Amino acid sequence: MNLRAVGQVLLLSALPISELRGGLPLALSLGFPVPAAYALAVAGNLLPVPFLFLGLRWILPIAVGLPGPLGRWASNYLRWQERRSQARFQRWGAWVIFLFVAIPLPMTGAWTGCLAAFLLRIPVRRSLPPIVFGVLVAGGIVLLASLGVIAFL
Repeated sequence: MNLRAVGQVLLLSALPISELRGGLPLALSLGFPVPAAYALAVAGNLLPVPFLFLGLRWILPIAVGLPGPLGRWASNYLRWQERRSQARFQRWGAWVIFLFVAIPLPMTGAWTGCLAAFLLRIPVRRSLPPIVFGVLVAGGIVLLASLGVIAFL
């Protein structure tokens, strides 16, 4: 395995938009064996989770306090995520975080799961297992789609 390729997969899997949806197909296209591609993409996707839990309480007030359209966008986005998360949380409990993470679509994933857990004030010890389990399931779905086993993505 090329160290540069490993770094590319880890980085792409850790980014908020691409996450597993980008990292896993990249790993497969770079010639990684299926188990290694899955493990690298999952590890890369989980890499930012502890930092998100630690940093969200400082980053979000700064983002909302930005002047002009950027601050308004951040405020509107956070309100939207909170409303979206709250309705589902009332029905499903802390495992709604699993749903946010396990479905590999845009605006879902580990980043969104951490944000939803933070906005809903779900303690890390209760939100971390659903996030990890969601990443594992999303990785399986993306892997199956990347290998052509399922074609709905």
